[in-house]
Amino acid sequence: MRSTRMITAVEVHAEGEVGRVITGGMPRLKGNSVFEMMQDMAQNHDDIRTLMLQEPRGNPAICCNALVPPCDPRADAGVIIMEQTEYPPMSGSNVICTTTVLLETGILPMEEPVTKLTLEVPAGLIEVSATCKEGKVERVEFLNVPAFAMHLDVTLDVPGFGTIQADIAWGGMFFVLAEASQFGIDPVAAEGAAIVRACEAMRAAAVAQYPVTHPENPEIVGPTISGLFADPVDPETDGRGAIVVSSGAFDPAKAGVISGALDRSPCGTGTCAKMALRHARGLLAEGQAYVNAGPVGTTFTGRIEEITEVGPYPAIIPSLSGQAWITGVSQYMLDPSDPFQSGFTVGDIWG
Repeated sequence: MRSTRMITAVEVHAEGEVGRVITGGMPRLKGNSVFEMMQDMAQNHDDIRTLMLQEPRGNPAICCNALVPPCDPRADAGVIIMEQTEYPPMSGSNVICTTTVLLETGILPMEEPVTKLTLEVPAGLIEVSATCKEGKVERVEFLNVPAFAMHLDVTLDVPGFGTIQADIAWGGMFFVLAEASQFGIDPVAAEGAAIVRACEAMRAAAVAQYPVTHPENPEIVGPTISGLFADPVDPETDGRGAIVVSSGAFDPAKAGVISGALDRSPCGTGTCAKMALRHARGLLAEGQAYVNAGPVGTTFTGRIEEITEVGPYPAIIPSLSGQAWITGVSQYMLDPSDPFQSGFTVGDIWG
């Protein structure tokens, strides 16, 4: 058995969304913050991301996280988040997955009944509180970066779908979100193909017609992710929806081609973006909880902890909680004769 690279990863999912966590085999990254380390990885080591997320080791629905040394002395660990087309500054499901791996594998000490830790992600410091019992992380709650609405009820001309009303908001990533009823879609798993087509077309329209830049970091632009939402059907929840993670560039000439995958979870940063939008409309108050259901029926619970501002925008500081489960431990090797040194994609499932 020969290999030019060996990467050890813990396989884990948060409420259905796979968030593979690399625990060994990463190169030494340069930078004075995890954001700068992420930039170094994107520029010089992106083959790791594609190797772990594309075929034959990955698929469009998988996310990946790399544990790195934190740069901020207040942090216990650094995390670089990887998706199919980008390095998100923040991800709720991935924070939940990574926290679970850190504690359940013993990388960081677990204290019962509650372990508190701080993660440094590219978006900044994330304060985490994990409820633990008998060696199991039963719940992860974290204080997210401030979330805010950037555009409310903008008119988008969406190729293949006509004119719709949409919102653009930041929840740790830049989202474009719209009522699913405008597309005649119910945001459930069974309608995944239709959701992806609509969301990818909407995202491409938003990038062209309403490009956005974070007011405190001009290197963060968007929208890079999209979703549809609808009224709840379960009285124990406050809303539901489906977020689409892109897996390639959208081609307006091929509006029917799928080029993405549903976030199987309710999406943590997407839930925070929805909370910011609801607060901007006067529908969600400080201290009020928001239970968001995803396409497979699992939930994340958010809450507005404080009111603040980000640049010129009124913002909220949201908390979010959910649970993750470890499903396995893998070692990925790269034979020097393997023709696919950094993975590949095929149009049947990648668009």
